[in-house]
Amino acid sequence: MIATQESITAKLCSFARAYHSNIGHRKIFDDYLAYDMMGREEFDGIGQLIQSGFEMNSISENSDFESARIKPTLNRYIFPIPLSRIAFAEHKLLEFAQRSGRCQYVICGAGMDTFAFRNSNKNIRIFELDHPDTGRYKRERINSLEWNIPDNLIFVPMDFSRDDMEEKLKEAGFDPTQPSFFAILGVTYYLTLPVFEQTIKKISQLSKAKTGIVFDYPDETTLSEKNPERVRTLAQITEKLGEKMLHGYSFAEINGVLERWGFKIEEHQTPQIIQKNYFEGRDDGIRAFENIHFMSVNKGEK
Repeated sequence: MIATQESITAKLCSFARAYHSNIGHRKIFDDYLAYDMMGREEFDGIGQLIQSGFEMNSISENSDFESARIKPTLNRYIFPIPLSRIAFAEHKLLEFAQRSGRCQYVICGAGMDTFAFRNSNKNIRIFELDHPDTGRYKRERINSLEWNIPDNLIFVPMDFSRDDMEEKLKEAGFDPTQPSFFAILGVTYYLTLPVFEQTIKKISQLSKAKTGIVFDYPDETTLSEKNPERVRTLAQITEKLGEKMLHGYSFAEINGVLERWGFKIEEHQTPQIIQKNYFEGRDDGIRAFENIHFMSVNKGEK
């Protein structure tokens, strides 16, 4: 059963990484620890959810799902964003780490992220920010798998609706004077522009050394009735699961926020670039979403 307070959309992303790693061909991103981290019970529950047309009351401990029945939905709606997004994010992180030497990596809303257990660079100090219940469940999973928690991994329990990120990170040992890289993935869909700007502001004020941020965002076409069917359908799915998309951002809006807080765009991947980089030549129907952009930005780098 789905037992934590981690969002359902976050669980769908974990499921996408686990399923694609175990079963997928021509892997876009191989998160080979995702299935173990998620656990069979959670994995089967999300599979049932997809098979039922995203009906929450469809999940049963005594039921299963048929892979062939959900694969078209996975390829069309579920796989494209999280698989290419994590590939982009971790690539930009490793570039930042190579330039910086020792650095800090802050994962906002870490969920079942497995980077800390796949990472071989001990110069990257990892801070996983997440709801206390999600973090507690994750540590229980790690204990049950008998994995050793790396010395460079710090769990930071945080209720994003109430707690102050700067305060929580500093309590956990975050050093504002060290180069730092922040991942904000799958979040902007559910934020208004002012709330997004507050997040960028907090990061800018917190980190005093060179700073990188990677994030994805839906553009201003997202809520248009003229959008392609699957863009509208994905918005309907997330709303059905209790996470309504609130906003689509124009490039000018995003760039304005970044400039106000001292960040420069390092790389902007449009839907067309994402398609070329991650999906070109595929024959399984997995294609970049027409409204989703990836961006890496930095401050304090020459």
